[in-house]
Amino acid sequence: QGSKKLIVATEKNVVAALNSRSGEILWRHVDKGTHEGAIDAMLIHGQDAITLSNAGRILRSWETNIGGLNWETSLDTGSFQVASLVGLQDVVKYVAVLKKAAISLHYLSNGHQKWVEHLPESESTHYQLLYSHGTGVIHVLGIVPQSHLNILTFSVEDGEMTKQSLDLEFADGFQPRILATQPNVISASRTQFFLQLSPSHFSLLQYKHGLLSHLRDFQQAALVSFATTGEKTVAAVLTCRSELKPGGSDGLHAGSTLEDSRKQESLTCSNQTYNINLYLVETGQRLLDTTITFNLEQSGAKPQQLYIQVFLKKDDSVGYRALVQTEDHMLMFLQQPGKVVWSREESLAEVVSLEMVDLPLTGAQAELEGEFGKKADGLLGMFLKRLSSQLILLQAWTAHLWKMFYDARKPRSQIKNEINIDNLARDEFNLQKMMVMVTASGKLFGIESSSGTILWKQYLRNVRPGSSFKLMVQRTTAHFPHPPQCTLLVKDKETKMSFLYVFNPIFGKRSQVAPPVLKRPILQTLLLPIMDQDYAKVLLLIDDEYKVTAFPATKNVLRQLEEIAHSIFFYLVDAEQGKLSGFRLKKDLTTEESWEVVIPTEVQRIVTVKGKRSNEHVHSQGRVMGDRSVLYKSLNPNLLAVVTESTDTHHERTFIGIYLIDGVTGRIIHSSVQKKAKGPVHIVHSENWVVLGFPPGPSSPFQRLCWILAAQRSLRNKAGKESAITAWKSC
Repeated sequence: QGSKKLIVATEKNVVAALNSRSGEILWRHVDKGTHEGAIDAMLIHGQDAITLSNAGRILRSWETNIGGLNWETSLDTGSFQVASLVGLQDVVKYVAVLKKAAISLHYLSNGHQKWVEHLPESESTHYQLLYSHGTGVIHVLGIVPQSHLNILTFSVEDGEMTKQSLDLEFADGFQPRILATQPNVISASRTQFFLQLSPSHFSLLQYKHGLLSHLRDFQQAALVSFATTGEKTVAAVLTCRSELKPGGSDGLHAGSTLEDSRKQESLTCSNQTYNINLYLVETGQRLLDTTITFNLEQSGAKPQQLYIQVFLKKDDSVGYRALVQTEDHMLMFLQQPGKVVWSREESLAEVVSLEMVDLPLTGAQAELEGEFGKKADGLLGMFLKRLSSQLILLQAWTAHLWKMFYDARKPRSQIKNEINIDNLARDEFNLQKMMVMVTASGKLFGIESSSGTILWKQYLRNVRPGSSFKLMVQRTTAHFPHPPQCTLLVKDKETKMSFLYVFNPIFGKRSQVAPPVLKRPILQTLLLPIMDQDYAKVLLLIDDEYKVTAFPATKNVLRQLEEIAHSIFFYLVDAEQGKLSGFRLKKDLTTEESWEVVIPTEVQRIVTVKGKRSNEHVHSQGRVMGDRSVLYKSLNPNLLAVVTESTDTHHERTFIGIYLIDGVTGRIIHSSVQKKAKGPVHIVHSENWVVLGFPPGPSSPFQRLCWILAAQRSLRNKAGKESAITAWKSC
């Protein structure tokens, strides 16, 4: 919209304006994260943006320059279908909202309702299309499955309705759509439209004077779009420079198990190079000098949506800019002949897993680590090793001084301190880290912590929305020459099947280590402190048959597992049935159930289960009191914090409960209830304390925190022997 702003509405209930020249956010409004804040439709007219949210119950108007709210009104309940602007006498005055059983007309200036009319035969008719072209009427199209088509015409002035029927036979599941080119709601649609014949085949057709004519074929088109400036309407077509091919299962795909479970018609561009061209809609003729060529990463995603911003140049020719959204939630704003004006990695707005990995040592740092050599080298060998290490460090120090002297003579603007993969190294105090992030779209990022520079990114294709991820560091950078290793477990939401992706967290490259093929759904994972001969920690995967798969599964690892199997315990949670189960590992890598706790689902449901971090560092375990007794932190590494929420939604009867359960024995150590409280609940479980945070309720206008503390006091009795008393202090 305009030349400086892009107005967007997202799936995460955000309305925002972006600067088209820099991609920066000018303003934004974030609605509730539930379905109540979901944005159903957005319309743009002049300096106003109209949004409908909460299933069409809330109608809002925004001032797009500053993001202010012009007005807000509530609508009647009903299944929302579509909304459209309505013009009358060359002026856009109204907005029409179509629901399953009614249509309402509202003033664009204040949102007040002009009239509302119920739709006939709404139980059997699926009304889904709304169309107006400035002649004082609104057309509504409804479909009676396998019977006929209803066309309702409403008067803008008083809502008077006339009805027409057209006998047409529609196949089951067929959803007709109007893909018209309507530059303005106060004028009729153009006679040209696109017809999609296959995933990559579009035809530009024209229906004029009762005749349907074919204008142009697009055999290798990925996306199409219409745009209008002044009196000119153009069609933008995004194509691959090479032939589109069916998506194969390469190294970044979801794995053979998931690939076999779904047969998608997925077309990919082999070289990831795309062209955007403009065509005149009246003739289908391509406009010269309108090509934009751009490249995507080889491991990146396909373009998903295309938006065109057209304008007239001084010589009356058409110029344009293009906004391309890809499957991995990246936005690219392009201008001719293919310059990327800006790009945004919007998937970083939904990070689902993160790990901090130490950066590798430089050659000089590695020499310093082994400065004295090994005892087996002998006295003379150790002495020579130290001399050579000191010479290497002296050489590195001299090079550093020369660089400082050379940079000091340059203007400040010419000094580049860019961080990239080549000069990435650990700092003196090991404060800089590699932040490995996994996003909900299935995209992985490697970000340097001190500057926020994205050093690498990788996209996992065919990871469907809603999948869950778990990221684990199996080997750090401390075991040179073995490279660091991260393992990502991806679980599909619908099929419940999982696969492992193993990669180097410093460079983002896929590892040569072949992970096991998971043929059963995975319920739980355990990262053990034991290592194989290559210093990779052992990962245990428990499937739905309670069988255990070890990765890596070498003879050395299996021998170690046999020795410590009696001390390995894990738990499983079934939130639907309110059941927590504890298991222990046997020597033959089978499991045995050791305890079970059932929480009645009629009263409360499990929302969160939080255990202790395996790498947690405990500070000051004891404190001496005034009576010379010692107050110790009651520390249980197997303690589970289970948070429940009431199923009753009445604010007087809602509550949040917490159970502290021993993960080895299943004993409930402590439980408490917070009345008149409801989620969402955020929990932190560390050392001997648990903190719960939940939103304010009607009785308390402030955000509330609940602190649960465990302490163990050591006392001496009359016989001089020590006794321990454990106390729990609740909220």
